[in-house]
Amino acid sequence: MKKIKTAVIGTGHLGKLHTKLLREVDNCEFIGIYDKDSVKAKEAGAEFGVNVFETLEDLFSKAEAVSIVATTSAHYELCKAALEKGIHVFVEKPITAQIWEGEEIVNLAEKNNLKLQVGHIERFNPALLSLGSFNLNPMFVQSDRLSLFNPRGTDVAVVLDLMIHDIDIILSLVKSEVKNVSASGIAVVSNNIDIANTRIEFENGAVANVTASRISQKRMRKMRMFQREGYISVDFMAGSAEIYRLVEPGSGLTDGIISFGEMGIGDRKRMLIYEQPQVKEVNALKHELQLFVNAVAMDEQPVVSGLDGLKALRVADTIIKKIEESTVTF
Repeated sequence: MKKIKTAVIGTGHLGKLHTKLLREVDNCEFIGIYDKDSVKAKEAGAEFGVNVFETLEDLFSKAEAVSIVATTSAHYELCKAALEKGIHVFVEKPITAQIWEGEEIVNLAEKNNLKLQVGHIERFNPALLSLGSFNLNPMFVQSDRLSLFNPRGTDVAVVLDLMIHDIDIILSLVKSEVKNVSASGIAVVSNNIDIANTRIEFENGAVANVTASRISQKRMRKMRMFQREGYISVDFMAGSAEIYRLVEPGSGLTDGIISFGEMGIGDRKRMLIYEQPQVKEVNALKHELQLFVNAVAMDEQPVVSGLDGLKALRVADTIIKKIEESTVTF
């Protein structure tokens, strides 16, 4: 299979991880890095022993695909510039800072027949991947993503920094359009919203209650999903998942599955079983980068498309606006 000439734009903490891992990705010919801060770029180049491009124009003249790992405010200009040069784009989440920016680059990628993948890394968390064989159709979702304070990322609201991970996952699992959004939140230690809670209601009756905080005393990244005859818990930090579900008596019992006996009313008996899906060791970032390169090499639709990223951004933007509208100043 053809190797795709790929470069990284941005040499911060995450950009360095992209640089390290892309060189390990199959079908990828890593050609170098660029950062507008030439000192940082040269330091990263020396650290990894890779080529440093002095200008974006030089990079664009040689690359077939790029991984954009810059601040959110720079996503639009960088994505647009790459797509206009006919280059496939992987861009870290959120896709852009503004809705219109996201719409423009999604349309530009489609117009130029280019791949646009958004880095919603939790889609590739081993715990979530372990549920691939289960029929997930959640009707109520409780999600909590709590983090210790870190100045990195505070240039945007916690909704765009942390909560958008869960918004993207929920939108991918609930097979219905969003009907209504309500939200509350406040800025505590930064100039942007640091803690937020939202209730997302869908046309099919499903509801998601989502909390995100970057000022907590402990870390938590959990999602609990309830659906007809099933309860699924995902711990993104621990990389594990648990499933409780009702099955017909005598069915669904294989190795690793525990039965808690029958339950139900009258003739409608069900057996309650518990299982922990087998979780495979997966480097989520390397996996999503591999899938991006594969999508380019094999002309396939990216797993997390630009449109997926735009849908998540639209919901996140609505949440932020709801919070701003309800904020009372004294």
